[in-house]
Amino acid sequence: MNTEVMFSSKTGEWETPQEFFDKLNKEFNFKIDVACTYENKKCNFGFTKECDGLTADWKATLDAYFEGEEPTCWMNPPYGRNINMWIQKAYEESIKGVTTVCLIPSRTDTKYWHTYCMKAYEIRFVKGRLKFGGSKDSAPFPSAVIIFKPDTEQLKVSSY
Repeated sequence: MNTEVMFSSKTGEWETPQEFFDKLNKEFNFKIDVACTYENKKCNFGFTKECDGLTADWKATLDAYFEGEEPTCWMNPPYGRNINMWIQKAYEESIKGVTTVCLIPSRTDTKYWHTYCMKAYEIRFVKGRLKFGGSKDSAPFPSAVIIFKPDTEQLKVSSY
């Protein structure tokens, strides 16, 4: 196992396992990957570093390109120091009418988890550890799927 990279901040990008994404995409029919690179985007349309998904207006983009369709976003954000900003952005976009499904580390002890994730429509804790980006080794952390939906009041928690 390459623990030098996995336990450092050399990379915050953890490519979503395709089979894991496909199962969620079948359920949600994602329109935009809001935090991707050209190499790892999971949807035909995505916000890369150059497009900056943190400053983009997800709702306006969805309305412009997918008029009349349910606005759904996929988000596997960089797992670095700015992950809290990505979670906040997903929450704020849900207030504007966007559904965002987020794959993040299950860090239930963080401030962003309590401030934003606990306001989600649903939290699904992933059983076991994912193997990101075709890696032969599992991640050194547990994962969760956080689902932000517009006008949600009741939190649902389950295993996935």
